[in-house]
Amino acid sequence: MRYRLFPALCIVVLAASALAQQIRGDYIETRSADVYTGQCFANGEVNLAGDEAILAWHVQSGSWDGVPLSGLTVAAAVKAHATLGDPYANPYPARAVLIVDEQASERQRDALVAFAQQMGGELLRHVQQVISAPMELVVNPRHHGVALLRAGEFAMVQTRAIDGDDHLCGNEVTFYPPLTQLQHSLPAVALTDSYRGPGLGADWESHGRRSAFVGTFAR
Repeated sequence: MRYRLFPALCIVVLAASALAQQIRGDYIETRSADVYTGQCFANGEVNLAGDEAILAWHVQSGSWDGVPLSGLTVAAAVKAHATLGDPYANPYPARAVLIVDEQASERQRDALVAFAQQMGGELLRHVQQVISAPMELVVNPRHHGVALLRAGEFAMVQTRAIDGDDHLCGNEVTFYPPLTQLQHSLPAVALTDSYRGPGLGADWESHGRRSAFVGTFAR
């Protein structure tokens, strides 16, 4: 009898553990090169742009390493060695600064850092600095591609949907994929994309580029 019940008990325990580790939410990303573009435009930016990026995750629900993170946000600003997504160049090692929600406790701060590094992979391996700041990441559910990120005084991203006026050559595609695994994503126009902070040796600001992604993640 004990032998017959044990597998069922294991299934229940594993299912409960998997449920406890689920984490999901909203995502925004910008690059210093167009991600939705024609090949001619992309070729003109390779090795000249696209080595900077901002990535941000807002946790709607769930936990990481057993630490609940619902309602918290973490962002990363990145300076790479080459155009991110260029198959003929190596952008690594990249330098990164992480900005974590000032509302997070010490355990939550550590979990947000671990979560971001897991999601960002090699891109976020070399973190130069971790900063706490007031965070806001809002995705408009009624208007695809409309989102806003504010990370204290350090980073700001505002996006809108791509429309007919953004087709400059008629051959645009999603030329570069997002920098992290997502459940769903779509390219967008970055009305504002700016980073002004320590750790990277560079600040940037651009407006009106087809350089953003808005999406959702689930792990």
